[in-house]
Amino acid sequence: MVQANQKILQKDDIVVRFAGDSGDGMQLTGTLFSDASALTGNDIATFPDYPAEIRAPHNTIAGVSGYQVRVGNRIYSSGDKCDILVAMNPASFKSNLKWAKKGATVIVDMDTFTEEAMKKAGYESNPFTDELERDYTIIKAPVSSFTLRIGSELGIDRKVAEKSRNMFTLGIIFYMTHKKLDQTFAYLERKFAKKPEVIKLNKAVLTEGYEYADKLEVIHSKIVEVAHAEMPKGRYRNITGNVATAWGLLAASERSGRRLFLGSYPITPATDVMVELAKHKALGARVFQAEDEIAGVCSAIGASYAGALACTSTSGPGLSLKSEALGLAVMVELPLVVIDVQRGGPSTGLPTKTEQSDLNQALYGRNGEAPLVVVAASSSANCFYWAYNVAKIALEHMTPVILLTDGYLGNGSQLFRIPKVADLPGITPRLATPNDPNYRPFRRDPETFAREWALPGMEGLRHRVGGLEKCPDGPLSTDPENHALMVHNRQEKVNRVANYLPDQEVMGDPDAELLVVGWGGTSGALTLAVEEMNREGKKVAYTHFNYICPLPKNTGDILRKYKKIMVCELNNGQFAGYLRTQYPECPMRQYNKVMGLPFEVGELKEAFNQFLGE
Repeated sequence: MVQANQKILQKDDIVVRFAGDSGDGMQLTGTLFSDASALTGNDIATFPDYPAEIRAPHNTIAGVSGYQVRVGNRIYSSGDKCDILVAMNPASFKSNLKWAKKGATVIVDMDTFTEEAMKKAGYESNPFTDELERDYTIIKAPVSSFTLRIGSELGIDRKVAEKSRNMFTLGIIFYMTHKKLDQTFAYLERKFAKKPEVIKLNKAVLTEGYEYADKLEVIHSKIVEVAHAEMPKGRYRNITGNVATAWGLLAASERSGRRLFLGSYPITPATDVMVELAKHKALGARVFQAEDEIAGVCSAIGASYAGALACTSTSGPGLSLKSEALGLAVMVELPLVVIDVQRGGPSTGLPTKTEQSDLNQALYGRNGEAPLVVVAASSSANCFYWAYNVAKIALEHMTPVILLTDGYLGNGSQLFRIPKVADLPGITPRLATPNDPNYRPFRRDPETFAREWALPGMEGLRHRVGGLEKCPDGPLSTDPENHALMVHNRQEKVNRVANYLPDQEVMGDPDAELLVVGWGGTSGALTLAVEEMNREGKKVAYTHFNYICPLPKNTGDILRKYKKIMVCELNNGQFAGYLRTQYPECPMRQYNKVMGLPFEVGELKEAFNQFLGE
């Protein structure tokens, strides 16, 4: 055990990365470390890095699964490179060493580094060269043999025992980060309540890993205590972006008085939104797993027509399939929430990797003139508030709204302070009044241009809507002038949403030479990069967009103030192109990354410094 007089390094934050084969439990190990850190007072941000292949061959680069955790006192992102790397086999060591800082501690399961396994991973010789061991502290732990010995002593089958190898490495990490085992013991007791032998095995392996670290002198100089976060009092939990999105929709349903309906089809990385909502029938949520993406969105449009807070969830390929039905929702002007958890593309692309490449599709991906509102979340935790917000916009402005998140936000997690639903902004759906003698299906509010929502069965409000053009009074019409009027009115309704948006804000140096522009899930890395630049005396400002269409009304005023503007996004320049169409007088430089990976703070600062120096 850590001695009272032992020197412990104090740090503001550290980054730990777990890597192994798909069956090695790296996602669970990372989650348990995250939860333990949160319970001991640290702020956290995580980045699960799943393999894109289903059941890739064992001990191959394609099958490596990773989970990066950053813990500390003020955390915006999951970090660039890690201080501690756990590699469960040669393939994970080979593919993840590039994510370790020079001087990092690297823990490997030396039992897996057989000649055959190393060759399969692409090594032609022993990877542990003298040069490598000068650059890193390599801990060659006998993880598998210790775990199997404990399993044998407890009379547990070898295959079952092997699944607990991750607990041994977690024990080492707990020792190195000066954390106790109590919370993880409690989790194991809850998780395996009906399997006492599994509880006993995992507890024993976890303890063995902790005690093994205590006996290694090289680790004694590496023990770190991370500063606790200063956060407002309240109830917190570690939450993923997909779960936060589902909770935001549930809160909007309660606040608006509209029953929640989700019509959806499973698709990576958005499926967990549907899975989470399916758990909450007691809160009035109704989830329909359709046979395909088209059926999912069409069922949601039907539910919206019937008066529900209607939603559908998907990723890029599914959004493509929903496009015609979204045109119908625009034409009949029904409230509809579309959650798009973006991933790498095109086609089926990189189903487990993150990207911001659906923006053009969200803005323009429908036939005809079919405008709708587009909003983007910017952190795993605030997916809750943006999901709530888009539901409010949809219900109060009678329009479909697309909420863009991404794989990084949806699968990643942060600490989330659970709010009281009563404290959230009110939601007032635009319901028609029964027996209103002046009711017309497309009569518009003079301020918002939104029509009224007459639900089936409302007394005296029988009417028709359909997929063809219609007059303001409701009957179908293909008159050229009327078509032009309806197109104008639908666009004007979306434009007027801007009257209800807060002003766009700018952070950083008020006399900045460079304005950094970001949107959506890149917020954490961009914020850190600009803060570090400001501390170094560089004149950089930063503005981050959540409202995409329409843009906040002061956007042009902000952009016109700066001679140097750099738009940073995880695509080939879609938001930069969109801004140029709105503000062609503002010159913009792009910094783009399309590797299925989030931004690193270091690469951003390098790009900013280069631009400032020109």
